[in-house]
Amino acid sequence: MGSLENEPPSAADHGFKGSTRPETFLLVLNAPQPPSLWQELSGSVRGAIFPRGNQPSSLTKWAISVLHGLFPVLHWGRNYNLKSFRSDLMAGLTLASLGIPQSIGYANLAKLDPQYGLYTSFVPPLIYAVMGTSRDIAIGPVAVISLLLSSMAQKVVDPSVDPTAYRKLVITSTFFAGVFQASFGFFRLGFIVDFLSHATIVGFMGGAAIVIGLQQLKGLLGISHFTNNTDVVSVVKAVWVAVHHSWHPNNFLIGCSFLIFILIVRFIGMRKRKLFWLSAITPLLSVIISTLLVFLTRADKHGVKIIQKVKEGLNPSSVKDIQLTGSHVGESAKIGLICAIIALTEAIAVGRSFAAVKGYQLDGNKEMVAMGFMNLAGSMSSCYVATGSFSRTAVNVSAGCKTTVSNIVMAVTVFISLQLLMKLLYYTPVTILASIILSALPGLIDIKEAYNIWKIDKMDFLACFGAFLGVLFGSVEIGLLTAVLISFAKIIISALRPSVEMLGRIQGTETFCSMRQYPSAAETPNLMILRIDSPFLCFMNANFIRERIVNWVTEGHDAMKEETKSVIIDMTNVINIDTSGISALEEIYKKLASASVQLAVVNPGWQVIHKMKLARLVDMIGGAWIFLTVGEAVEACLGGAKKEDNYNV
Repeated sequence: MGSLENEPPSAADHGFKGSTRPETFLLVLNAPQPPSLWQELSGSVRGAIFPRGNQPSSLTKWAISVLHGLFPVLHWGRNYNLKSFRSDLMAGLTLASLGIPQSIGYANLAKLDPQYGLYTSFVPPLIYAVMGTSRDIAIGPVAVISLLLSSMAQKVVDPSVDPTAYRKLVITSTFFAGVFQASFGFFRLGFIVDFLSHATIVGFMGGAAIVIGLQQLKGLLGISHFTNNTDVVSVVKAVWVAVHHSWHPNNFLIGCSFLIFILIVRFIGMRKRKLFWLSAITPLLSVIISTLLVFLTRADKHGVKIIQKVKEGLNPSSVKDIQLTGSHVGESAKIGLICAIIALTEAIAVGRSFAAVKGYQLDGNKEMVAMGFMNLAGSMSSCYVATGSFSRTAVNVSAGCKTTVSNIVMAVTVFISLQLLMKLLYYTPVTILASIILSALPGLIDIKEAYNIWKIDKMDFLACFGAFLGVLFGSVEIGLLTAVLISFAKIIISALRPSVEMLGRIQGTETFCSMRQYPSAAETPNLMILRIDSPFLCFMNANFIRERIVNWVTEGHDAMKEETKSVIIDMTNVINIDTSGISALEEIYKKLASASVQLAVVNPGWQVIHKMKLARLVDMIGGAWIFLTVGEAVEACLGGAKKEDNYNV
């Protein structure tokens, strides 16, 4: 092994012209102190409120900046014109024709009276229209959230036994969902939503679609007594028992006839884009025609179940229904948190999909704030959790919407319907609502995407399949928990055993790459260049990395043919480190020093170099052995640089 001397390295020793080496040395070691946790949090709040991070210079400008940050309508509304309004008017009316029957059906799925679905299609879209950043997204109740709410809330309060207490629980959960969503946006905690990976959502949606479809058999068959459980075994058992007792085939006949009608018209609309409006209004036409048929034939006297009375009028206040004390507060908060995350995940995914197609940027944090405020307002006006609907957003875009004014048009149409048309729904058969929900479910099952996930990443597919089976045979909570645990297991396994790559120089270049990925990369004589491929050097992986590096050097690597005099550790990918990581680096240095091997560190992250200085690890290694690039470190080591560092840092 080479001997270590006590003279400090110079720029000439390192093979650099002039003072390049000392300057890059200072770039690494004299970086400003990184921001504290409090600074990051306060900066996140400012960034969520102030557009583009501007710092207002006066109180008036500050107020204007806050208003522009919270209400994007103040920005795009200045250029709004009559031509855009005509497009939004047609889109909003088309949206309402689809949204009104769907909202009534989803309220039934959430085990609430029909009017609550319409309430949820009135207030939240109005709030989102002035606070949201998506031009296309259609706001209202959706199938998955409706199922999620009912499946969790009915475990706390049985809606058939105490519907008032159940409604209060749902309203309180909606309030908590709004609080969580707004908090995620203000503090830029969007990473919480990312815990539900794309694969998880694909599996969850597929499982939820099947469960929702099976639950609609109650309405489709006209079954009076049905299970409250959501797992497939309980639902199939309930259907099996029901069909062997009294059920009314007229419900099934009406439901299946209109389901086939809706699906055929939708198929025609997909084949001929100009007829998209026909598939959009088909659910409303189905409600009108089926209601007339039942009324004219008095089918309700022959076993066909009807909606009967739907309460008309404006949303009543539900502020008194929000229960922030009592025995169910914890359950309400849990339900609200889960619904908040799922609702945000679905809405942001929908919004980003259409924003990418139209070529504009969606602000994720402002979306969370907008969703939070609309659900807070909704919880005070008899609404349950609302979010963006993929099917209705697709209709909104196809109808030519230009801005969120289409949501306002839809909300106004729903309001008029609540005021004037509710009495006309008395004879609407329940089975038609089941048909409308069933017709919307195929879009939630994405077999092609599940196959792509299988081809690309088997662990991702395991999370997808885990969510699917968990929802199908357990509950929505079990499905989500299973998928999240699998995803976390994947992350933990990667963190426990991160890749430590040996680097070689690509011939004819100054580029150093993994020798496993690029077999043509050449070793550098007397040097071992290693790269840690982990964003964190922490308690989970510190010992693994330490043992890997020390063993490679002290026991010799198969690829090394000459004596190792220096080891260069590229820490470009390491953005943070904890005390275990510091201890691991210290032990690596001591082990190498005892074997007369020089250690050099390349480009540690901002937090990493700051903590290394606080722990005096930089003093131990020597400031001159902290480099900006691998190329500098190689030239310094080959130039015979010494261990001691006398630079004034």
